[in-house]
Amino acid sequence: MPNSSSLTQFLLLAFADRRELQLLHFWLFLAISLAALLANGLILSAVAWDHHLHTPMGFFLLNLSLTDLGCICTTVPKAMHNSLWDIRTISYHGCAAQAFLLVFFIGTEFSLLTIMCYDCYVAICKPLHYGTLLGSRACAHMAAAAWATEFLIALLHTANTFSLPLCQGNALGQFFCELPHILKLSCSHSGYLREIGLIGVSVCLVFGCFVFIVFSYVQIFRAVLRIPSQQGRHKAFSTCLPHLAVLSLFVSTTAFSNLKPPSISSPSTDLVVSVLYMVVPPALNPFIYSLRNQELKDAIRKMMTG
Repeated sequence: MPNSSSLTQFLLLAFADRRELQLLHFWLFLAISLAALLANGLILSAVAWDHHLHTPMGFFLLNLSLTDLGCICTTVPKAMHNSLWDIRTISYHGCAAQAFLLVFFIGTEFSLLTIMCYDCYVAICKPLHYGTLLGSRACAHMAAAAWATEFLIALLHTANTFSLPLCQGNALGQFFCELPHILKLSCSHSGYLREIGLIGVSVCLVFGCFVFIVFSYVQIFRAVLRIPSQQGRHKAFSTCLPHLAVLSLFVSTTAFSNLKPPSISSPSTDLVVSVLYMVVPPALNPFIYSLRNQELKDAIRKMMTG
């Protein structure tokens, strides 16, 4: 039986057996990745170029675009390469790097969405203290804490998983390297329990962030409903609507992927769900924000027209 020291590569799940469908997946992924790269690149350039966007929300939006680019660039290029050349393999070290980067970028994105929720809360519920609570130094510290914390969590998960002996073959039931699928190949009881403990800590952190988000939006909605004018309520809702849409897309696709009932689980269904939560949100997030943010649209228009 192979173990982790003798494995040199893993087998990823193929999108299709027919060559025509493989090429279709290649072109589809190419279109999605180019759209995501272009949209997120425009947001990064606009925020850096226009001083009107040098705000806490602009700063966090820049960080969010970086995580979206990271998610797309971690999984899609390898999937496109395998579909184009009709192969399924990924090297052992390449798989470890991909798994680490996925946990890192996904975790950082959720942390940033939590911080952006705090930004919406302060802007609507405590507008007089906005400059004090969300100064440039405070924003930099919160973003740095999000990146550093998720880097450490991703490092611990990846190091523990890839240190386990693997004795169940090398075929992963996924088109990218995901830690739960690698754990299924393990035959180490103690190592598996260590990973369960790490997952428990991560779940507690995620649950804490989720409770904070729910509490913040309850306070936001209560504050908005107390605004006497309809125009004022509409403006307040417009402030947090893009964040709520991006957050809902992220949470719903991730939750459905991890909590879907076994009765509807199959290789083809799992493949579609994986694409939904790994590829679609990073491509849609910049469009959601740019459609509802007039300052961002104006900055992009100015930048493109010189």
